[in-house]
Amino acid sequence: MSAPAGRARRVLAAATAAAVTGTLAVGMAVAAPSSEAAAPTLGQLAAAKGRYFGSATDNPTLNNSAYTAVLGSEFDQITVGNTQKWMYSEPSRGRFDFTQADQIVAFAQAHDQIVRGHTLVWHNQLPDWVNGVPAGELLGVMRNHIANVAGHYRGKVVHWDVVNEAFEEDGTRRQSVFQQKIGDSYIAEAFKAARAADPNAKLYYNDYNVEGINAKSDAMYNMVKSFKQQGIPIDGVGLQAHLILGQVPGTLQQNIKRFADLGVDVAITELDIRMRTPRDAAKDAQQAADYRTVTNACLAVTRCVGITVWDFSDGYSWIPSVFPGEGAALIYDENFNKKPSYWAVYEALGGTTTTTTTTTGNNGTGCTATYRVVGQWNGGYQGEVTVRNTGAVRITGWTVKWTLAQGQTVGSLWNGVSTTSGQEVTVRNANYNGNLAPNGTTTFGFTGSSTGANPVPTAVCTTA
Repeated sequence: MSAPAGRARRVLAAATAAAVTGTLAVGMAVAAPSSEAAAPTLGQLAAAKGRYFGSATDNPTLNNSAYTAVLGSEFDQITVGNTQKWMYSEPSRGRFDFTQADQIVAFAQAHDQIVRGHTLVWHNQLPDWVNGVPAGELLGVMRNHIANVAGHYRGKVVHWDVVNEAFEEDGTRRQSVFQQKIGDSYIAEAFKAARAADPNAKLYYNDYNVEGINAKSDAMYNMVKSFKQQGIPIDGVGLQAHLILGQVPGTLQQNIKRFADLGVDVAITELDIRMRTPRDAAKDAQQAADYRTVTNACLAVTRCVGITVWDFSDGYSWIPSVFPGEGAALIYDENFNKKPSYWAVYEALGGTTTTTTTTTGNNGTGCTATYRVVGQWNGGYQGEVTVRNTGAVRITGWTVKWTLAQGQTVGSLWNGVSTTSGQEVTVRNANYNGNLAPNGTTTFGFTGSSTGANPVPTAVCTTA
């Protein structure tokens, strides 16, 4: 690979190679961090189980430093959400442009993250010129597109979604321009072209509404089985998993296993679980249970190699623009606070949490601070503080103070600006989260060390 050969790449390379022979290691113990180490990330927890846990991303979001701070640290895998698609990579016939996708791949390489390529052949997000290609020329055009795009990223991408969404809900072939002008053979031809362009990348067929056993997933299963019998180069299937609250298919694990039994890997490639907005505690609890179910289903099958959320923050989800009145589908909220769904995944992957909580009164100042220990290990802990505006008018800034117990320290802190004087900790809002409407909340978090009992302090909030 031309990409840096760092930890995440070594873990996935070993995991994927082992999965091909059915010997992927599962259930490896997670070592307790030292007192100086941060709590494990989702990527680290997944890697300890021979999996990856990643996020899709798109170019505009790379300009948000608060967003990239999470993207670059929490995940060990990145999917290029849009800019490897045909309309970006070959906007006019024979003219290729990799500028935007290269930025995302470079970000992943700089943060030691593996990359899933998405997608080489899809009926959507095609430039208009493709639809005008004569039937007798389209196969050659498709092969040339794959050769150039997959060839450009050879050695930088570990998986390719070679063909995306080729089936209708009833299991028949979608009548895309490729199906109409090339015929049934176009999928196999795409996989052969991708193998020639990058012999080392794992080649995936990817689709939605195929998470459970149904007519559509049966058609996909039969295609993969036929490809394996014919020697068509296919290495995996992607289950997109754009799910609805409370509707995770009961046959998810069984479905993953039947594909694995064909001798291919399985990945959860675009996970989100949408709800009717606004959020409330009951919806959050159901969503957390659903994320746990999906994670456990993947962990239960050796050849399920990883999970990717379709972006990680509700503020960057595609759901509200496509499903009006729905959203809140991801594991971080729009202010990059970890939701109950995050902690459900964290625990399913082997992380340990505690939920000791204390809440101050408003102290006559219009805000409260709720302090939580969300992760604890030998010599270290992770804390979260939720600030709530309890007044009747909008506030434009807040300050939270508490006293450290003997032996406690605060290390790295996010979503706030901290100072420590002796045992007194003061945290003020960051430049993006001080403005809170009545009853509005924001959360900051931190890691620390502790040589004693690590008691939960009383935190006091005041407004600016």
